[in-house]
Amino acid sequence: MQDESDFPIAIIGAGFAGIGAAIQLLQAGIDSFTIFERAGEVGGTWRDNTYPGAACDVPSHVYSLSFEQNPNWSQRYATSGEIQAYLLDVVAKWDLRAHMRLDTEIVEARFDEDAGAWHLKTGFGDQFSARVVIAGVGGLVDPAYPEIPGMSEFEGEMMHTARWNHEVDLSGKQVSVIGTGASAVQVVPAIAPIVAFLTVFQRTPAWVVAKFDAFYPKWLKKLLARFPFLLRASRFVKYWVSEIRGPIVFYNSKLLSLIGVLLSKWNLRRQVKDPELRKKLTPTFQFGCKRVLVSDDYWATFERSDVELVTDTIERIEAKGVRTKDGRLHEADAIVLATGFKLGLVTAPFPIIGREGKTLDDAWSGGAVAYKGMTVAGFPNWFILMGPNTGPGHTSVLVYTEAQIAHAIEAIQRIRNEGLKYVEIRQDVQDRYNEGIQKRMKHMVWGGCKSWYLNPDGSNHSLYPGFAAEYVLRARHFKPAEYEIVK
Repeated sequence: MQDESDFPIAIIGAGFAGIGAAIQLLQAGIDSFTIFERAGEVGGTWRDNTYPGAACDVPSHVYSLSFEQNPNWSQRYATSGEIQAYLLDVVAKWDLRAHMRLDTEIVEARFDEDAGAWHLKTGFGDQFSARVVIAGVGGLVDPAYPEIPGMSEFEGEMMHTARWNHEVDLSGKQVSVIGTGASAVQVVPAIAPIVAFLTVFQRTPAWVVAKFDAFYPKWLKKLLARFPFLLRASRFVKYWVSEIRGPIVFYNSKLLSLIGVLLSKWNLRRQVKDPELRKKLTPTFQFGCKRVLVSDDYWATFERSDVELVTDTIERIEAKGVRTKDGRLHEADAIVLATGFKLGLVTAPFPIIGREGKTLDDAWSGGAVAYKGMTVAGFPNWFILMGPNTGPGHTSVLVYTEAQIAHAIEAIQRIRNEGLKYVEIRQDVQDRYNEGIQKRMKHMVWGGCKSWYLNPDGSNHSLYPGFAAEYVLRARHFKPAEYEIVK
């Protein structure tokens, strides 16, 4: 076994993935790791998304680390602030700050084949070496800003949901929200009661199913804390309910899609009485083709007299508001951009140079690919968490992430215990796996419409085409026969 001090491990990113990997390393008896985080605090998505109404659309008992379950969630679907508080508590419990370098962005990684090590460069110009890198930078990190003419001309306040400016008071103001995706369905009902008038610009309506959110009573939280097996049971049931519903969301079946459509239309009818408004809010694409949204109150917000849904195309943004192609100027004191994130799987997050000078951008020139979303041929000892084709369309992302962490740790133990220089996924294994993934995509619903799931050429390198349970069984164990083992 290699000496612990001679086996430094770098974890890039301090969101759920990086924190989960760090804890699992400690549980495996490995503490020679450093977590690099470009921001000044941990949390990732839940640090950055603090807009009014921000919450998870996966049940709390499932959207938490399986080895750090929390009996004290206040409601079925936790808010952003509560999830961030959970992560801070976990970090404190495991004393992870002793392993962290906050405000430290990795801007380049280069593999040294002779040493079997990665040389990492920070934004400050510092250099670090690591035998293994676990990359948990996340696919949805940087806000996507729309390309609308005249954005710089607007005289009011403009902010993206992922960069919410809490110093701006929207009370009594005319506010425009551009976008009707996952963040919009939360922020729109949250701010509608406080603004003077709310205008929501919709390019494409979305299928929205009922959330059935509710607060957990104190007695139940006490019960879950006293009898942890009940919390595990709740997690188990909620997970398998999402798995059973999965094919309705991801499989290209008109019959299964119809179930989703009927559930969504029922949700629409119970919230919106106006038939013309219902028509504007009803999608024409197949259920599941774009991200299915979850809300109990988004559609109902449009019944308010001080809220307007605009479906005319935006022509430009002017000093006093938003002008649509019908010539109308929608005056606004503030504009909220609920326009999502740049998909971080299109290119490498920063220059990553593997063996023989090959860059990850070169390897991904035809689309981001990796073996089980985790390892890429030509990039030894580099493990990606939530890489290509590992996103879920129907359940908690953490189920996938934990399987990837387990895989990486088994590989690390093998390298350390046998004194290996590196392990690298075989190109033929990677190619065969990804050919299978793309063949299965033909049976999935996602190719039938334009969405952030798809690359410009229409290929899907974002989501996993199947059940989470299947992915976990395929991914959680490191199999040496699939890798080049170099001593």
